[in-house]
Amino acid sequence: MTKVTKTGLVRRASYFAARGRNAVANLVASGSIHGYQSKHCADFNEYVSRLGGRQNSGFPDHWRVDDSLVNDDPARIAVVIHCFYPELMEELFEHLRAIPVDFDLFITNASEQELTVPQERLPHLGHVSVVEVANHGRDIFPTVQLVNAGLLDPYDIVLKVHTKRSPWREEHAELAGDGAGWKDQLLSDLLGSQQRVQEILNAFASDSSLGLVTADDCVVGAEFWGGDQHIVEQLLRRLELSLDDPDALRFASGSMYWIRGFVLQGLRALNLQHADFDEEKGQVDGTTAHAVERLLGILTEEAGLRMAEVAELGGREAEAAGAYTRFERGAERYARAQVIPFYLPQFHDSPQNNRWWGQGFTEWSNVTAAIPGYRGHYQPKLPTELGFYDLADDEVRRKQADLARAHGIAGFMYYYYWFSGERLLNVPIERLHASDLDQPYCIMWANENWTRRWDGRAADILIGQDYTRVPAQTFIDDVMEFLLDPRYMRIGGKAVLAVYRPAQMTNFPEVVATWRQKARDAGVGELYVLAVAVAEEFDGIQSLGGQTGIDGTLQFPPHNLPWVAGPATEVGLDSRWRGNFMSYQETVKASLAMAGTLDDSEYPGAMVAFDNTARRQWTADTWYGSNPYTFRRWVAGLIDSVMSRDPEERVVFINAWNEWAESAVLEPTTRFGRTFLLALRDAVWC
Repeated sequence: MTKVTKTGLVRRASYFAARGRNAVANLVASGSIHGYQSKHCADFNEYVSRLGGRQNSGFPDHWRVDDSLVNDDPARIAVVIHCFYPELMEELFEHLRAIPVDFDLFITNASEQELTVPQERLPHLGHVSVVEVANHGRDIFPTVQLVNAGLLDPYDIVLKVHTKRSPWREEHAELAGDGAGWKDQLLSDLLGSQQRVQEILNAFASDSSLGLVTADDCVVGAEFWGGDQHIVEQLLRRLELSLDDPDALRFASGSMYWIRGFVLQGLRALNLQHADFDEEKGQVDGTTAHAVERLLGILTEEAGLRMAEVAELGGREAEAAGAYTRFERGAERYARAQVIPFYLPQFHDSPQNNRWWGQGFTEWSNVTAAIPGYRGHYQPKLPTELGFYDLADDEVRRKQADLARAHGIAGFMYYYYWFSGERLLNVPIERLHASDLDQPYCIMWANENWTRRWDGRAADILIGQDYTRVPAQTFIDDVMEFLLDPRYMRIGGKAVLAVYRPAQMTNFPEVVATWRQKARDAGVGELYVLAVAVAEEFDGIQSLGGQTGIDGTLQFPPHNLPWVAGPATEVGLDSRWRGNFMSYQETVKASLAMAGTLDDSEYPGAMVAFDNTARRQWTADTWYGSNPYTFRRWVAGLIDSVMSRDPEERVVFINAWNEWAESAVLEPTTRFGRTFLLALRDAVWC
């Protein structure tokens, strides 16, 4: 018989009290006293449990050393075929003869039979890659693996087809015909003749809003949710998106279509892997593969793109006859606008930072110290391709320039730090100036105080601006060597010079007048002086009154855009959180609404993200909802807003190329890979 003691009763009471507190906490956070419970292998809860540490790459590791996957001269179009029924491959090969420009071919082979590609019968066929895959995730996961490996990154347009039988179609209550008839219709509408393919490619080339083209009667709606809505909602959470209107669902049924490359490339941001996909049991609904099929429709529209059936292309293909040649190998690309990201130089050793923050400090010291503030929060942000680089290394800037150029970026706007005659963080721009690197650039004078709070305000200043000791007029002398550089960027033939906080100089119009005269005398020519559009409390131009001395303004989100609260109660904020939790979606909405009202001298701007957890941790300002699809819609909308201007004045700014401690990062990351760069490229190039 167990003896009951006072100590034992206290211990049991403490145990049950703790269980009660945990149950209440779980109920508040998840709606269940048992905490977050998974209903499916792709649930957000399962995804979160896999975050951190070494991540699964989402494709077979041996692909990294497979020489057959190396393609140094990719075409503009890729064809992806998933093979489960090898006896249907011959028909697909025959249809590929209708493609009128060069294309590369990827075959994911789950048939367990060796495949032979008749290259001699396909005159436009370029590189061929055949990879063996497991029968897992239908035709979807094999395609996702190609995406995760970056193999589809080079392509503007992708044709996705597969060996389709669909025997379930004969018994479907709402769909007519059988699987064979459906397959024939898909192939006929998408690849029925060279003229048909030209019409489809003409439409893509002439309409930057076209995201996906499928066969007639194959774009379906919410009546075909089946058992997939829950899985879609869970996958959207990975992108910090929600399913606001389930009744608005539209997607391409049949999983065969021509698609703008980015829509597939962006799936890399979902970090899908083998464990997310159901074991194969012959399901006709309710699997991750079926959910991704529907998700693609949602993401196409989230990216600001539209879906169309071939019959909906109308007469535009006739108006754009010959436009498909844009997709020929080596065809010249055109940028719809000059896109200029801001560039942070604080990634190298400096005596000032060593003194203020400790020996060896760079921005990476902040970045790697961050910890997540809510469930699924991507912190710390970590680099991939460029690594934890040192901007004193010339090779780093060369790689950055190559990456930027390959994704449609016109040049960088360097933050330039100059305090009363003293340059700070000057090594990168000085090395660039001294090099022969083909990298256009311009300067924003970041003339704010440096503080321990990283906020530019007047408290706890490390180094501040003192215009009485060294007049602001002399700033132009310090940067003249850069303004004279042939690579220095211009608008309308005038050298671009931006100022972050112009009203910090009470005599700013006089300062600018001196700058202009000195620039003329030095042989620079005319200046194009832009003020950053910040609030009056940040010394924006509002404080200067009617006479500002500037030529225009540039937007610098999230400055001067509404701060609308994000879904803080739904994401499981850490109890220590004391910061601002804002909505990226609402910021995008406000920016796009404002873009249509801007004067020609006002230059719009987008931000990749904003989250300064790395600098301020529990008192951070964080925008929830940043993802490559929404970002693409934002940038494309801003570019559309400047298309009525003269070509040299079509300029859009991006926050930022490498503002890592504020999460405004175009550079490749562990979480998103290149997907933000790919979104930008798709919005820019035509």
